[in-house]
Amino acid sequence: MGDVGYARDEVRRARYAVAAVFAVHGAVTGSFATRVPWIQDHASLGAGQLGFALAFTAFGASCAMPLAGRISHRFGSRTALRGLLTLWTLSLILPSLAPNLYTLCLAMFAYGATAGMADVAMNALGVEIERLLEKSIMSGLHGMWSAGALVGSAAGTLAAHLGSDARLHHALAAAALTLLGLLACNWVLDLQPAEDEEPPPRFALPPRSALLIGTVGFCAVFAEGASLDWSAVFLRDRLDGSAGLAAASTTGFMLTMAVARIAGDAVVNRFGAVRTVRAGGMLAVLGGLLIVLAGHPAVAMGGFALMGLGIAVVVPLCFAAAGHAGPNPSQAIAGVATITYTSGLIAPSLIGGVAQATSLVVSFCVVTVLASGLAVFAGVLRTAERGGRKEISPQATAVPDPRP
Repeated sequence: MGDVGYARDEVRRARYAVAAVFAVHGAVTGSFATRVPWIQDHASLGAGQLGFALAFTAFGASCAMPLAGRISHRFGSRTALRGLLTLWTLSLILPSLAPNLYTLCLAMFAYGATAGMADVAMNALGVEIERLLEKSIMSGLHGMWSAGALVGSAAGTLAAHLGSDARLHHALAAAALTLLGLLACNWVLDLQPAEDEEPPPRFALPPRSALLIGTVGFCAVFAEGASLDWSAVFLRDRLDGSAGLAAASTTGFMLTMAVARIAGDAVVNRFGAVRTVRAGGMLAVLGGLLIVLAGHPAVAMGGFALMGLGIAVVVPLCFAAAGHAGPNPSQAIAGVATITYTSGLIAPSLIGGVAQATSLVVSFCVVTVLASGLAVFAGVLRTAERGGRKEISPQATAVPDPRP
């Protein structure tokens, strides 16, 4: 460890700056998601072609995420995050410009690659700040991501309602979010490697610890992806709910997750990561049972709300555990992120396949079984508690520098 310290106020400013970065990252996702129908029409794609193109998002992210650690090592955390976040915000422009399937696939690959690299860089910084503060902050950071996604989706919904061209909408959104991201990056910590530290490999298999932690994240993201993409369909087709009620179920699920993540750090600091995830797994299972057994839309909506509440803090804690598990946080976080991205990719299609062969009820039985894995495997997150959960003492004027 270096003998240079960070002032307490500097670390706290860095925490708020990284929270703003998470919100900007989420706003890009929300802005894109609301204009997918416009992009589909502009490129003249069928449903199958659109699904094929969207799969390139996860493919691009999985290919590029291992590079984030090497970029941070080469340029330092602040410069790396500034560059990667800018690439991500500007990539929002690309999908709406694509005139056909082939160009949209390329656009989605670039969109996913920049998203994944920025994701790894900002989570690695969040883990370092959490280590310095000696208390959980990752749930709140991901809560800011969810809040940013909600703001971005609200603006996109308004733009779609007004009939605006997505190319203009995304160009304006990209410009505004790029500016906000650059401003926020001015206050993040600028971590530099030691002179004799070896750079991480360009590509490497994730460490074993990341694979175990990723298993927990896989269960949570599978439940999240299934609920986001299929909750409205479940209410409409299974329970004869109205279109408005079906849409409200999805919105309610997103709001539950956002609120739970923002409030989740207090719970984690009080009870620890393992007990929090075990309790969350039980809530998610209860929510799954309500969904499966529901005979009325209100019961299913309550089930989806409990599902969101139960899984909300799991992914942030998986990133935190990965970052604390070894000497190379970026590599471990990239490994966990790759597994969770894969889960988010396969969940909607697998749910649809099971529903086609059997029914949506059976599909959500699968979701409920996977949600139970949160309680079973929560113990692998014990490394997330090693960063400590104590507040900086009032007498402290500096905290240790995490640089080697």
